[in-house]
Amino acid sequence: MNTLSGGYRGYGWMGALALASVLIAQPTLGAEKVLKIGQNDALSGPGAVYGLPQQKAVALAVEQINGAGGIKVGADNYKLEVVLYDDKANPTEATNSVRKLIDRDNVKFIAGFCCSGPTSAVATFIGKEDVIALVGTAAERSITTLGNSNLFRTRPPADFTGAAAGTFVAQKGVKTLAVLGALDAAIYQQYMAAFEGQFVKGGGKIVAKETFALGDRDMTPQLTKIKGLNPDAIFTLGYVEQVAFVYRQSAELGLKMSRYGFSGGNEAQFLKVATSEQMNGAWDLRPTELTVEALGPTAKAFVAAYEKKFNEYPTPNAPYAYDQIYVLKHALEKAGTVTDTKKVAAAIRELAPVPEAVLKYTPVGGKMFDENGQGYISNGAFQWQKDKWVYVSDLPSDAAAYSKFLRTLRK
Repeated sequence: MNTLSGGYRGYGWMGALALASVLIAQPTLGAEKVLKIGQNDALSGPGAVYGLPQQKAVALAVEQINGAGGIKVGADNYKLEVVLYDDKANPTEATNSVRKLIDRDNVKFIAGFCCSGPTSAVATFIGKEDVIALVGTAAERSITTLGNSNLFRTRPPADFTGAAAGTFVAQKGVKTLAVLGALDAAIYQQYMAAFEGQFVKGGGKIVAKETFALGDRDMTPQLTKIKGLNPDAIFTLGYVEQVAFVYRQSAELGLKMSRYGFSGGNEAQFLKVATSEQMNGAWDLRPTELTVEALGPTAKAFVAAYEKKFNEYPTPNAPYAYDQIYVLKHALEKAGTVTDTKKVAAAIRELAPVPEAVLKYTPVGGKMFDENGQGYISNGAFQWQKDKWVYVSDLPSDAAAYSKFLRTLRK
């Protein structure tokens, strides 16, 4: 007995034949496939305060996209799968991780990239590879000045924020300022150079520049020297932990001047090191990032989903990577391919800010990314008040003008 007549016994041969004709006439559904994407981030060491939130944000976006049916590309439907490596915020480790993703894992799309040093190293060779790099938190300027048509970054460069911050501090009436930070790192050098130009233009003077290394925890010698100079304010640049130690130790040493900084990080990260009282009144001058009251319902939904999945509040930088996964989704669907990276890159360049984006992007020419592959969000002034960072105001920023400046630096 054949399968058809056996499977539909009681219909008779004519009924079975008719049913078979209907089944054959049904349109063929596209196959469901898996698309592997890479992620390179700092999952250990001092950079993990930025890398781990990005890793979780990517996991959340992938879960949401897969749960909603995946990505429709041509006749096929793709579910995403992430291949993840820890670069430990180290340029050599990052180079090795990305090489493994390309050469061994054969991925075409790589997300993450939370720290500037490792990402800058990758940016020097990624333009020669048949891949697309989706850069998150890393803010060193040259990452988008190397002429790589296959690299796109959601976070604005550090000096885009630094210039606005310098104007803000001068407008607060600060005349003399001491700087303490990781000034050997390019990202902080660029922020401070732009900051200083605008601060001096506004009538201010920098009376000291003291340095610490990323990973240092005792800044009392530098703070003691600054205390003797008695400036109006102190400005601190570095990773969250180092900036938190400065705020803690400045309070312990009895420094009374105003405190400004550039670090990012949520309340829980700062409170691992300093008390709320020691933090009180400090400012963080950074991209607006995850400021729910300034962003609206999409950000609220992201926060709720992140908290539900990970039982913790997302850090300000987490959405940079989350948004990139949705950028990739829309670009793949628009390009109609998962193999032709040039078509996908062209699709990314034509995207307006995607509807699922958590952050509020400032389009340049109507596009989410400018001709350099750079995205922009507003910059904000945040102050620690009553146990938390409070969004006070936007900082003066001009994305279109900065985009033109960035273009002049491209190699």
